[in-house]
Amino acid sequence: MDQRTGHHQDARFEGARPLLTELSFPVKTYDIDFAGHVSNISYIRWLEDLRLALLESYLPLQPQMESGTVPMVAETSIRYRRQVELFQTVRGCMWIESVGTVRAKLRAEFTVGGVVCADATQIGAFVDTRTGRPARVPEALQCLFSNEA
Repeated sequence: MDQRTGHHQDARFEGARPLLTELSFPVKTYDIDFAGHVSNISYIRWLEDLRLALLESYLPLQPQMESGTVPMVAETSIRYRRQVELFQTVRGCMWIESVGTVRAKLRAEFTVGGVVCADATQIGAFVDTRTGRPARVPEALQCLFSNEA
C-alpha cells in the first residue's frame, strides 16, 4: 500500500496485470472516421466493453446493482500511438493497476499484431445508488486485487 496515495502498489512496476481481461475487436466500417482510421469514439466503446467484461469476470454488475452500489467512470485518458484501419483486428486488454478506498485505476492497451496502437487509463469509483454519493470500493474487489497484485 502506498502510504501517500492510499492505493495498493502500482502493479506496472512489476509487470503484473492484476485481473487481466482480454477481448478482440474486428474493425468494422462504422469504426472508421472521415480520415480513414479508427475513430476515437470506438476506443471509448472498446474500453466500456473491456470494463464490463472485467466486472462480469470478477465483480458482476447485477449483484452490485441489487446491493445499491454501482461502478462509474470518473476519468478517461487515451494515448494514441499508431493508426488502426478497416479490416484489422484489435486486441484489447484491461487490468486494474491500483485500488484505493473509494477509487480504482484501470489500465488498457490496444494492439494489432502485437504492436501497441493505443493505451488508456481510467479512474473508476463506486456510487451509492440511494444517495448518489461515493461509496467504498467493494471489499471483494479489494481482496481480488490484493491476491493478484
